[in-house]
Amino acid sequence: MSRRSGRTQSQARARAFALDPRLAIGIVLVVASIVGVVSLVAAADDSIEVYAAGSPLSPGDQVTSSDLVVTSVKLNESSEFYIVRGDLPDEGFIATRPISKGELIPVSSLGSHAGLSLTAVVVSPQGGLAETVTSGAAVDVWASAEEEDGGYGAPGVIISGATVVRLVEDDSLVSSARGSTLELLVPRSRVARLLEAMANGDVLSVIPANLPARG
Repeated sequence: MSRRSGRTQSQARARAFALDPRLAIGIVLVVASIVGVVSLVAAADDSIEVYAAGSPLSPGDQVTSSDLVVTSVKLNESSEFYIVRGDLPDEGFIATRPISKGELIPVSSLGSHAGLSLTAVVVSPQGGLAETVTSGAAVDVWASAEEEDGGYGAPGVIISGATVVRLVEDDSLVSSARGSTLELLVPRSRVARLLEAMANGDVLSVIPANLPARG
């Protein structure tokens, strides 16, 4: 076989290979498979970016974007209950309940700057506390004034709907005898009345404003 004849046969085989419809179909199938896998992965990845606390937050804290971190999570139908990236108010917000470090920021925890009308006061109620009086709980503060005969008058509510910031740890004997000490978030308009009761030695009681439903 001549050299020329060999080259002609090689060129013919190359053209036949390049034009083989089976190869074209194979390439199309591979590309379609890749596109299908990519589309499936993209559809399955329904993660969204939401805000989480960069450090522990307490009721009354002024929170801005610098106090938060962005994290990608899968929430499905629950996404409406959390603050999605881009939905944070420019001026930030006031935390209305305790939020742990790393915890997602729920919509229900956002308070307006009108919340600055609240302030924290430490009180030492007598008689102990109910188990439901924990951080974030809503409570009423009752006071009973001492009367001339040494007894105490009928108690009345002096603070309604205060929020428990935290229970103050104090192992002293005096504290144990008088009851637990706790920090409350109360309206500024009621601070004077609370301080008056404390200064006069009134008996203070902290009572849950509502009780959780029992199954």
